[in-house]
Amino acid sequence: MDIFKLIYQHDIRLDRLRDRQTDRSIQETSSSIEDFMKPDPTYSKFYFTGTRLDENTFGLNILQRYDAVIDALEEALKEYQLFTISGEAGLKSALADVEAGNAMVLTKEKKHNWSLEDLSVDNSSNVGHKKEVISRLLETDDLLLYKEQAHNGFDLHLFSKQNIYRNFFYPLQQMVDEEFRFFSMNGKRITSERKFYFETWTLDRPPHGVEEVFPETVL
Repeated sequence: MDIFKLIYQHDIRLDRLRDRQTDRSIQETSSSIEDFMKPDPTYSKFYFTGTRLDENTFGLNILQRYDAVIDALEEALKEYQLFTISGEAGLKSALADVEAGNAMVLTKEKKHNWSLEDLSVDNSSNVGHKKEVISRLLETDDLLLYKEQAHNGFDLHLFSKQNIYRNFFYPLQQMVDEEFRFFSMNGKRITSERKFYFETWTLDRPPHGVEEVFPETVL
């Protein structure tokens, strides 16, 4: 049985890093009245992962219906063009080619203006170390996607200025059956590894913040 999990988190504050000068005579004021009057910029993030219960393995790409999941994600993101370090690509081919940690940008434009090398992470860094460049991207309508290492494969991590949860919900809901169970998880409630892997110990009684999606579920 495939357990597919979509972990979402909305209205996350995007505290943009600013360069600061040690010489106060040339320091640019970064906390003006205008700054305080502006609403805090926020963004959403989505984490796509899965578990193959019959094999006790973990990772989006180990799911028996992985290809269908990627088809559903491509349907959800059909308005966007995806770019990797190597150039424009489809989602399925991009995931087969890029390494874990490599950044991918999705845009509605015919090209993008981001340095994917600067956005990518490695084993010694994480997205928190890329906060400044990520914040600039998330002030636009472009999306930022990472392939992330999982226990037995990889997961996907998507950042977006807009809440595009609905884009994913309906294509993935159509996949639900006895062998593909879909759980929508509020990331603010998933505060431990035990809750993240709830399916291994309490599949039929999920913890607070985890909702199973059925064919009749409505938003």
